[in-house]
Amino acid sequence: MRRRFIRSSEHSVKSFLFALMLGCVLADPAVAGLDTDTLIKLSTSVLRVESIRTQGGYSLGSGVVIGADRVATNCHVTRDALQIAVLQGGLRLPAQRQQVDAYHDLCLLHVRGVDGNRAVAFGAPGQLAVGQPVTAVGHTAGALQSSLGVVLALHRMDSGSVIQTSNYFNSGASGGGLFDAEAKLVGILTFRLRGATAHYFAMPAEWLARALPDIESARRIGPLGRDELAFWEQPTEGQPLFLRAASLENEGNWRALQPLATEWARRDASDPEPWYLLGLALARQGLPGDACLALECSLAIAPDYADARQERQRVCRQPEPTPETPMAALSCHR
Repeated sequence: MRRRFIRSSEHSVKSFLFALMLGCVLADPAVAGLDTDTLIKLSTSVLRVESIRTQGGYSLGSGVVIGADRVATNCHVTRDALQIAVLQGGLRLPAQRQQVDAYHDLCLLHVRGVDGNRAVAFGAPGQLAVGQPVTAVGHTAGALQSSLGVVLALHRMDSGSVIQTSNYFNSGASGGGLFDAEAKLVGILTFRLRGATAHYFAMPAEWLARALPDIESARRIGPLGRDELAFWEQPTEGQPLFLRAASLENEGNWRALQPLATEWARRDASDPEPWYLLGLALARQGLPGDACLALECSLAIAPDYADARQERQRVCRQPEPTPETPMAALSCHR
């Protein structure tokens, strides 16, 4: 009995200390997160990535074990690397090669000795929903940390959805994992936009899954080309519409957001996001009638779109649109 109590106590202390080390920030008590034992298991699957840079010094990031000898990370973590190593179980293991999908900012490291038993499971494609709880796990200031949050938006792109969440993370966590309530990998933590409200983005795990079979594309470790930039690193005019819209929304530039959202809705009338943003821009410019039409379009496509519903409740007791207003040239599919 005493031996069992000692083991139990040791486990409790270990769990408590590890919970402190993980330092769950921005946790919403109304949102259920991963339990401590699950986070402890993930600590052996989310590794620290160290890159020796061409210009000297180190670039630090995170990576996720997705198979034997395979670690996924961001290409911007390894961009200038002459050498790359991952830390697992006290061992520093050098990477031999990497598969590069620079545009989507996903690099797959080939690292001999990485334990395949620590590979994470992938979440089912297309199963995420706005408002769903998610946990971000990555390395920050030399320690593994987690952040509890929810999915704020799913931005359609290249047969997947870039995931925008409320989970805080900094640059050291780039390449870490975004996990659902079953500890399945749904995204790779990648970048954030600074502004009045920070926006945190993760690349969808299905992009990574598509790249896995392409082993023949693996290259030797070395710096990436100057033109091998991620979509979010492109000049503004070359970025996806959702990113350009996020920047304009952050700035409160409603006059510029309106035509961008209009063009986006013309390109893909079945996407609820541009209709919501168009409604937001119109409402902020004093055109409540048109704003209501756009918001109705958004909700006709996605009835659970919380932001559109909230904006509609705020705005839609207003006058009807006039024929001269911008919505007269658009129609949505209901």
